[in-house]
Amino acid sequence: MAIIAGVNIPDNQRLEIALTAIYGIGRSTSKKIVADSGMGDSTRVRDLSDEDLARVRSAVERTGPVSYTHLTL
Repeated sequence: MAIIAGVNIPDNQRLEIALTAIYGIGRSTSKKIVADSGMGDSTRVRDLSDEDLARVRSAVERTGPVSYTHLTL
């Protein structure tokens, strides 16, 4: 599983859907993140390289604050 914003996102889903597992990211925000990172609409998480994941992570950080309040330490 890939870890983005401290959340394990499912490998078998399309990136657009998998990003909604992150608290505070819905479908519209995930579509924006996918477009900003340059990924295709049908890209699956398992097909992403480390470089692709880095681009997605930076796109998530640029979209604005993602709530980390659901994480327990």
